[in-house]
Amino acid sequence: MSILLTTLFVYALGLLLTAVGSRLAGRCTTWCCALLGLPMWVVGGTVAPFCLALPQLMLAFLAAGMSVTALAVGTALAGAVANLGLALAVCLLNRRRYATADRDEFCRKCLLLLAACGVLAVFVRDGELSYTGTGLLMLLFVLFILMSIAFQHNFTYGETIEAVSTSDAVPSSRLATKEYGYTAHTMAFPVMSVRNSLKNLAGVIGGLALLAGGAMALVYSATTLANLTGTIQALWAASLISFGFCLPLLAEALEHPLGSVWKRFTVRCRYYPPDSLPIQLLNSAILNLTLALPISSLMYRHKLPVGAQFRSYEVPVCAAMALVLLLPPLCKHKLKRWQGGVCMAVYFAYLAAALFVPRAGA
Repeated sequence: MSILLTTLFVYALGLLLTAVGSRLAGRCTTWCCALLGLPMWVVGGTVAPFCLALPQLMLAFLAAGMSVTALAVGTALAGAVANLGLALAVCLLNRRRYATADRDEFCRKCLLLLAACGVLAVFVRDGELSYTGTGLLMLLFVLFILMSIAFQHNFTYGETIEAVSTSDAVPSSRLATKEYGYTAHTMAFPVMSVRNSLKNLAGVIGGLALLAGGAMALVYSATTLANLTGTIQALWAASLISFGFCLPLLAEALEHPLGSVWKRFTVRCRYYPPDSLPIQLLNSAILNLTLALPISSLMYRHKLPVGAQFRSYEVPVCAAMALVLLLPPLCKHKLKRWQGGVCMAVYFAYLAAALFVPRAGA
């Protein structure tokens, strides 16, 4: 019993460290990029999506390096499913704040996510992610970066875009830059000085150290829980870890209804506009597939094992959610609340299947 309680404590501590570390590293990295003279539209297309996916990327990186491949693959795939089925679903269902996005960008990202799921479906049929599949996922990652930078550039310099929203009112043909632009409600840059430069550089290093420590704690707790309960590691990646990583995003999607120290910390360390959260969640899911999995494969130094659990549940569920999110904006030029309801229902059905009808995890 004491081992179980200690493991759960380490799990909670790991979640706290990864959440704080990723936010701190993201905020300070963004400021350092501004100090180096990078345009904000470049930062918005590269650094912001990468920092949002940092917890899953770090855990997958460390787990694959330790040859705990089931946990590495499960963290990436189950994290993508949780981001879409929980956080993005709540964004769409939230009646206090309407979800808004650029239609073309939203559709492109959904299609890119479907393409990543297609690559996984084709190139892991024998239970391993082939080198060709790894290369194609990395190619999709490069395409994702180019698409994100192009969108941020077009938006910043005033090219016409088409907005879609869950609001019943017809959205403006242009999203307001002061509400949706990358620098909107994101941060107030401090004075450029040596002291502030060193402080933010220390923030990047300290945040990454906290993130690495938290990821190691989560690897330990997941493997220990699997050994104690006689279950597969993929089960804990699909449940505790993916849900834990999703909690800060859920709080943000619900606008921190209870209020907390965490709310003040996230506002202070915000590195993307709050109105862009739906697109950022899509970005994070794409990076889980197109970056976390190739990184895991490279760290493992062999073909990455992808168990029946992931081929049967995570990949098809992720593709189904991407399709649900794509069709209304593509066909009706509208985001619908029912999309959030369907994604959430699919997520809970997936979670029930993963918990009660588990397949081989590696």
